[in-house]
Amino acid sequence: MKFLQQLQAAERLNDSLLCVGLDPDPAKFPTHWKGDAGRIYDFCAAIVDATKDLVSAFKPQIAYFAAHRAEDQLEQLMTHIKRTAPQVPIILDAKRGDIGATAEQYAREAFERYQADAVTLSPFMGRDSIEPYLRYPDKGAFLLCRTSNPGGDDWQMQRLADQPGQPRLFEHLARLAQGDWNLNGQLGLVVGATYPQEIERVRELAPTLPLLVPGVGAQGGDARATVAAGWRGGQAGGTVIVNSSRAVLYASSGEDFAAAARRAAQATREALRPTPGR
Repeated sequence: MKFLQQLQAAERLNDSLLCVGLDPDPAKFPTHWKGDAGRIYDFCAAIVDATKDLVSAFKPQIAYFAAHRAEDQLEQLMTHIKRTAPQVPIILDAKRGDIGATAEQYAREAFERYQADAVTLSPFMGRDSIEPYLRYPDKGAFLLCRTSNPGGDDWQMQRLADQPGQPRLFEHLARLAQGDWNLNGQLGLVVGATYPQEIERVRELAPTLPLLVPGVGAQGGDARATVAAGWRGGQAGGTVIVNSSRAVLYASSGEDFAAAARRAAQATREALRPTPGR
């Protein structure tokens, strides 16, 4: 199944726009596992088991595993998700951005080693940095477009003097992703929840692309504003995948952490329900 179809199927099945980000930090683990990097798989698997019927995607962030030499635990986690929640796509948050043979190896890492359904990419080096990932026809790629960090203004909000209308860089990227770069319907865009006006602008320029929206929860993004700006029901691909990580993962520091994560995910899923009629 192609990634976009898989994403739409999960959204319908679980009636959810919520993506749970798997960013395991042993220093924040529940008391009985606190500081133990050997428990990364156990912690994440428990979160997956508690929330797998509430989400449209899971998003493991590779740095949180690699920093603790836990890539083997990430492989184990990916296998666990594929086995216990095969209906839920996995977006590997890697933000890779390179060209040629190096990009081919990163694509192989994401899609063959880790069996991800999609990956996040930095498009700064241009179209040929994206193409190796698109050679996997059933996989998806989310391009960083308008990110939620304050430093995103340094580049993303700058105007391009040699483009008609002098669009901002993020606007130009949204047009490319909707058009010439998206030959096989595999692309989506990353747009931060802290900028709902920019989400609305990206949606205007890329009406059919799925938008991966981090920043809801601990980063302060407004769930309802995010959905109102980006979700377009009924259009092929015009959905949002709204990520929440810390607010779900660390809802409790006790042995009830998985049950607390489920309650947090349920509350977030409800907050993300589109307004009827949109």
